[in-house]
Amino acid sequence: FGSLILGAAINGGAEIGEACVSASRIKDGDAASWQSEWIQIAKRVETRGRATLAAGHLVSARDQYLRASYYYLASLISMTEDDPRYKTTAQHARELFKKAGSLMSPPLEYFEIPYQGKHLPGYFRKAKATPKPAKTLLMIGGAETYAEHLYYYIGRQAFERGYNFMTVDLPGQGMMPLEGLTFSPSIGDAVKAAVNYALARPDVAPKKMALYGISSGGGFAPMGAALTPQIGALVMNNCVADAEPGVAKMAVATTTPETLATWSSFKRQTNQAIAWRFGVDKNNLPGLVAANKGLAFDPTKLSMPAFILVANGESGNPEIQLQTKLCMDLLASTRKTAIVSPADEGAANHCIMENRSLMSQLVFDWLDETFAEK
Repeated sequence: FGSLILGAAINGGAEIGEACVSASRIKDGDAASWQSEWIQIAKRVETRGRATLAAGHLVSARDQYLRASYYYLASLISMTEDDPRYKTTAQHARELFKKAGSLMSPPLEYFEIPYQGKHLPGYFRKAKATPKPAKTLLMIGGAETYAEHLYYYIGRQAFERGYNFMTVDLPGQGMMPLEGLTFSPSIGDAVKAAVNYALARPDVAPKKMALYGISSGGGFAPMGAALTPQIGALVMNNCVADAEPGVAKMAVATTTPETLATWSSFKRQTNQAIAWRFGVDKNNLPGLVAANKGLAFDPTKLSMPAFILVANGESGNPEIQLQTKLCMDLLASTRKTAIVSPADEGAANHCIMENRSLMSQLVFDWLDETFAEK
């Protein structure tokens, strides 16, 4: 998780000094220690943010609120939903992020999309303070993400390249399971709702809208793309054509209650938190295999330009190799590219979290070239 925390520093999610001090105090494998240290630093940074805002220092307040929000989110990684702190901590992280967004220029807008009687929360920020339609990046996260995480993943890199930035919590993500919305094979419908919301905005250039999914989102995004062929480009990191076979090869597939009891509290609770997002009993982790059945897409149905980015450290995984080849062989697009990130440039971990500058360069250079042809 080091690359997850430190990688966010480039987009205002962390300061290396704060992160290193906090990490040094965490007991290895101890979920409670992880939670308390990130909450502690979050509170300190938040307090500083309130003081700077009261003094009229808007940029300083924005930056403090961004980091405080991210540290609160970090504490949730090993916190299960039955922890009495879970909901209030998640909500507080969101409120701080919204405050930070209101201090940006142009502001980062919070929105909610009606969906199945509930609302999908998300964020949108214009590339420039103008009504003129612009290129747009819609980010889709994975099995453990909150919408806010995607800003820290690639937000600044999008703005600097003249892209509107948008992200949203799908069923199963963020706090959506608290409302009864968990991951399911219908998740493509939620992606479609987000795409339609974006395309209805006058500041979005319809033919220059990209859909980018990371981790499990490398399956969710193309599932939505199959329902919205009007999008201009699709990016996957990785390509998850069928989630079930991959999960079936993970440790959770054969975990018994006895085995679970031997895991560290951090490993146990992070996996149980994921199970909750799929509507699976936290003591039945093998149930995640069946819960991923149907989270799949047919590459032959995708005709828009497509880019697959594979982290070097995962490129040797047989299942990832198989699914990447499947996508490249079967994607209907006449413009399709697959790239493995370079390990010798510190770009090897899952979703290339530790080198977001390089990840963004690969993605946006490809998108710019693709959109230049339109």
